[in-house]
Amino acid sequence: MLQKFVILHNVRSSHNVGAIFRTADAVGITKIYLCGYTPTPIDRFGRKNEKLAKTALGSNATVPWEHAPDTAVLLSMLRSNGTFLVAVEQTPQSVSLFSAPIPASQPTAFIFGNEIEGVPLELCAVADCVVELPMLGTKESLNVAVTVGVVLYHDLQILDN
Repeated sequence: MLQKFVILHNVRSSHNVGAIFRTADAVGITKIYLCGYTPTPIDRFGRKNEKLAKTALGSNATVPWEHAPDTAVLLSMLRSNGTFLVAVEQTPQSVSLFSAPIPASQPTAFIFGNEIEGVPLELCAVADCVVELPMLGTKESLNVAVTVGVVLYHDLQILDN
């Protein structure tokens, strides 16, 4: 099966991270990279993150994960292994997720950012493409966990076609 990765850069909420683990399990994500200060299922002292576990409903034990302190270093490593990098962020250069040139036959990593600040522009700059979800209402964005669900299920649809 084709490798698919989720990268969470400085996501603050353990509840969001737990929900993302559940979605990652549902779509068969290869690994989640928890970058910067993103909460992990087990903290550096070996304690279980109860908030994350509550929303993950066990998926934090079924989806492989790794803490990566430096997102830029991680992206460089993934790119050197042939992974296509997709940043999910609203920028002047971003394109709609639904028309993005995401290859169906290449390992892919989806980069999601902090709930307030998003994916930093310097990380967007190293991505192969930057995508956004079209927003038709008055709000500029969706919750990061909801966005992950939309993006990953859209990518799953690409694989099915």
